[in-house]
Amino acid sequence: MKEVALLLLIALTLNGCSSTTTNTAATTASGSWQAQTSGGAADASGFSFITNFTVDGSGHLGITFFQFLNTSTCFVSGQSESGTLIVTTNSNNVVTGTLVFTVQSGTPAGNTLTLNGTESGNTITGTWQAAGSSDCTSAGTFTMTQS
Repeated sequence: MKEVALLLLIALTLNGCSSTTTNTAATTASGSWQAQTSGGAADASGFSFITNFTVDGSGHLGITFFQFLNTSTCFVSGQSESGTLIVTTNSNNVVTGTLVFTVQSGTPAGNTLTLNGTESGNTITGTWQAAGSSDCTSAGTFTMTQS
């Protein structure tokens, strides 16, 4: 009887020690990403950018680099970025997760670009929405690819 209790205790202890899926996935999701949007209209269309970020254990992005690859009167300079990427690794060792990525304009003030997407491996796809001034309000789809 003591042996059965001891084996059960060991099994429960080992089971509790092996849960590192989220941290492994977060490390895999960290890195350099390039985004391209489609859809939208006028000044609020054709956004593309490169970003580099880390993902901590709670899913918050530590954004270390961000640069638009095109010019837009909606985001001239001084923007700030934030976001979350809640990730896991599925049974095939593919990272999956949910992204929310926001860019707040500096100049001109008051414009926001928000991306909501789903990661599968090294690709995130979803929808984007630009809000703010009338020329900078629109929506569409996007693809981000990890390099």
